[in-house]
Amino acid sequence: MDVVRILIAILLPPVGVFLQVGLGLHFWLNILLTLLGYIPGIIHAVWVILRK
Repeated sequence: MDVVRILIAILLPPVGVFLQVGLGLHFWLNILLTLLGYIPGIIHAVWVILRK
């Protein structure tokens, strides 16, 4: 299941984080990072998915 979440995180980082942790701090942080730059959003999303 993590492989699917990682693929989603690469395409839409906030969705991947939402599927992993819900509407928490990491979700909003990921939206901010994605708006500031797509690559930081991807890195954060993959980190959140692999950390849990």
